[in-house]
Amino acid sequence: MSKQLAPPDARGEPPSTVEEVFALLRAQGGRATPPRRILLEILFDTDRHLTAEELATAVQKRSPDVHLSTIYRNLEELQKLGVVTHTHLGHGPVTYQLAAHAHAHFICDQCGKRVEAKDELFQDLACKAERELGFTIDPHHVAIFGRCSDCMAP
Repeated sequence: MSKQLAPPDARGEPPSTVEEVFALLRAQGGRATPPRRILLEILFDTDRHLTAEELATAVQKRSPDVHLSTIYRNLEELQKLGVVTHTHLGHGPVTYQLAAHAHAHFICDQCGKRVEAKDELFQDLACKAERELGFTIDPHHVAIFGRCSDCMAP
């Protein structure tokens, strides 16, 4: 898969700091607002998938006046820039994370266990889909359901 997950900076790397994201935002005509800074700091400080509501709660601990709608607007803008991605991990709410940390997911439909899958696992499928169907896949956006080894064991 040759798809780049986040816009590169001048060195060809995805943004790895809040300041690099702000430079990208400013280059696109965006603003570096205090709520956006807090949101980005939280995203950079976690390795978990967080819902918009969880992000809002974390931001509001530091800045109580920030409304959930502000979080959604910021997430939307950051997604358009390729800095943040969202994932559907089953029947629950959409979760968000930095695009540079995005990965595919397998979810056991019996016990709910989540397994993170590396992009390399999808390379053959991505090449075949593009070659045969003219379609580029993004495994980060959805989860693939099946059974984990524990639930398949007798």
